Amino acid sequence: MSSAPIYEATASAPVNIAVIKYWGKRDTKLILPTNSSLSVTLDQDHLRSTTTSRADPSFEADRLWLNGKEDQITAGSRLETCIKEMKRLRKETVEDVDASAPKLSTYKVHIASYNNFPTAAGLASSASGFAALVASLAHLYALPASPSTLSLIARQGSGSACRSLFGGFVAWQMGSDPSGSDSLAVEVAPQSHWPQMHALICVVNDAKKGTSSTSGMQRTVETSPLLQHRIAHVVPARMADISTAILARDFDAFARITMADSNQFHAVALDTEPPIFYMNDVSRAIIALVVEYNRISLAQGKGYKAAYTYDAGPNAVIYALEENVREVAQLILSYFPQTPGEFKDVLGIFSGAADVNAEAKVPEGFNEAVAKRFEVGAVKGLIHTRVGDGPRKLSNEEGLLAATGLPKTLV
Repeated sequence: MSSAPIYEATASAPVNIAVIKYWGKRDTKLILPTNSSLSVTLDQDHLRSTTTSRADPSFEADRLWLNGKEDQITAGSRLETCIKEMKRLRKETVEDVDASAPKLSTYKVHIASYNNFPTAAGLASSASGFAALVASLAHLYALPASPSTLSLIARQGSGSACRSLFGGFVAWQMGSDPSGSDSLAVEVAPQSHWPQMHALICVVNDAKKGTSSTSGMQRTVETSPLLQHRIAHVVPARMADISTAILARDFDAFARITMADSNQFHAVALDTEPPIFYMNDVSRAIIALVVEYNRISLAQGKGYKAAYTYDAGPNAVIYALEENVREVAQLILSYFPQTPGEFKDVLGIFSGAADVNAEAKVPEGFNEAVAKRFEVGAVKGLIHTRVGDGPRKLSNEEGLLAATGLPKTLV
């Protein structure tokens, strides 16, 4: 007697950090943005969401567990929308085409998801989370769908999730159709195009933020005149210019545009009524360090060496080419000493130094008065990573669900 087949798939998806920011929706239900955006996908060997989905006729309800704790799937929620849309795609593109295909779209699903980084800390956990959910269900349902098609569904879970369905450098085209059919992600360049692009993430505060992105951006749409100027006059040119810079591997232009767009995003937050403050004193000190670091390099005729960007939170992401990232890390360490063992030096820029604080150093000619030196813990962690690939299908052994259909104990 043969046992019933197990319908299960596991996928991981990466974090992406926008360099042209998405801020504001023209349709809150479909999550249609007021402007296009562009991001860099980070290496998921270091930052990822992993999701296992299983469909079974014995399951009584769709259920989801995040980091071992059950999340309610409420009617009309983004989570329910994504699951429902994936089931619709399964029915239309597989079951309606092949009468012998198992009717998985009629089964309830159990989903377990795990982030290997803090949730809701300004590190785009919802982006990687919804991308992993959609990628996992796409494998479970054996969908003949492109990443851009899947991005239409991931977008309805979390706007920036659509960009995590690709590796490398990714544009989310805002589109113009009210149905959202053309608001999707496309690859600008793959990871292999510019593998020298690295990132140093400075985790300034890993607590949940005071003003969520969802409520913050709606307030901005309703009250900020500067946002309207940004949408109409600034972003379209920047999208074109930064795409050109990426294709040409022109770090100078990439850095200039990235920092200008981060600055304007936070200016728009400040232009909101009442104003929204996502950065703090530590965030601003890091900006001062990067500006001074670039000043020295520009004075020497070497161009820009680093570019900061901040999403809706105080954490800094500093982009730098591989040849300069060690120097950037040394500079940050000289102002923000680390608790031993907190630096995720997975790429080995300090070759396993016992105490990374011993590596702290400022470049020659650096004006050390541009920022004050902070205590240990002001930057709670440093993560050195690089541009990475898109979602990966994982093996059954890496699944997060036990034979019972409930989550395995996460050790």
